[in-house]
Amino acid sequence: MATKSLSQFKTELAGGGARPNLFEVEIPAFPAAIDTVDWNSDAQNTFKFLCKAAQLPASTVAPINVPFRGRILKVAGDRTFAEWTVTVINDENFIIRTAMEKWADKISNLFDNTGVTNPTSYMANGFVKQLGRGKVAEATTNAGNETSVLRTYKFYDIWPSEISAIELSYDNTDTIEEFTVTFQVQYFTVGETDTSATGSFDETVSDQQAATLD
Repeated sequence: MATKSLSQFKTELAGGGARPNLFEVEIPAFPAAIDTVDWNSDAQNTFKFLCKAAQLPASTVAPINVPFRGRILKVAGDRTFAEWTVTVINDENFIIRTAMEKWADKISNLFDNTGVTNPTSYMANGFVKQLGRGKVAEATTNAGNETSVLRTYKFYDIWPSEISAIELSYDNTDTIEEFTVTFQVQYFTVGETDTSATGSFDETVSDQQAATLD
């Protein structure tokens, strides 16, 4: 087998590699049961900036073990989708935390544990975008002021199952409060998207994204 050179490696590392700090998270609309005043365009824009960490999603196809004469045949079982957790920087107006707490409160009221029961009333869709450093993928010039969307994941019918505590302490100096929100996910798709509240999702994978799925 021929040795691999640094020059060959450079050629294969398309675009210099995707960067984990280039991303954007969006929830373009809250469920119908939630007051939209708490998730207006200003709050949505704040969320895009203050959501400091998220994940590109994971899913698992569990194996089914079928015994046969002392051996095990592994066949594909059902796919399950992992929870999706985002980390948010807390601003002094508590804009994002307040919105998430009100969302959770509609599902299960803090006072008496009542809440909306129709799933469509408390579920929404979310998006995470992997961004590129240039105007287009594998850019050869620095156009500036624009960045490409390398891949978009749409999470369907999510709802917050946990809003983490914020630890307070006299010892915590030179730091900003953060908290996490864990969402339950029904499933996700990959593709290009119109993430507006009324926009439809195009599940047709772009040529650029399809190349990475091959």
